[in-house]
Amino acid sequence: MHCKENETENGNNPSNPGSKEMNVNPTLSIVEIPMTKVETTISFYEKTFQTKIERMTMGDTELTVFPSDGKTVSIVLTKGEGYIPSNKGMLVYFNAGEDLQPILSSVAKNGGKVVLEKTEISPEMGYFALFMDPEGNQIGLHSKK
Repeated sequence: MHCKENETENGNNPSNPGSKEMNVNPTLSIVEIPMTKVETTISFYEKTFQTKIERMTMGDTELTVFPSDGKTVSIVLTKGEGYIPSNKGMLVYFNAGEDLQPILSSVAKNGGKVVLEKTEISPEMGYFALFMDPEGNQIGLHSKK
């Protein structure tokens, strides 16, 4: 058996650009939130977050994309085969800016339901809250204050 410094078990050298080993930082790129009631769901998110959502289709799948600066995660509402709204499983938190309370306060009047009121995580980490959208997806909010 031979050994070379900086070589992995499979023979790839992480410091060698030609190495087969991938060094990927696993950050989020796209988050898809399932929907079935397109108009109701779009209206809820546009009113709650006071934003305009772009609509598009890919084959039989309907997509709506939240505005993005291209440097942050893309948030997409998706209606299509296999997309089932749920309050179980993965939980996505929206950055609610400086204070999540104004957004949380608009959830119920726009057709959603507050599940957990604004709660402090810690002075350093800020606050979070949970709500259900009209589809039944559980969504989180996070803010510094």
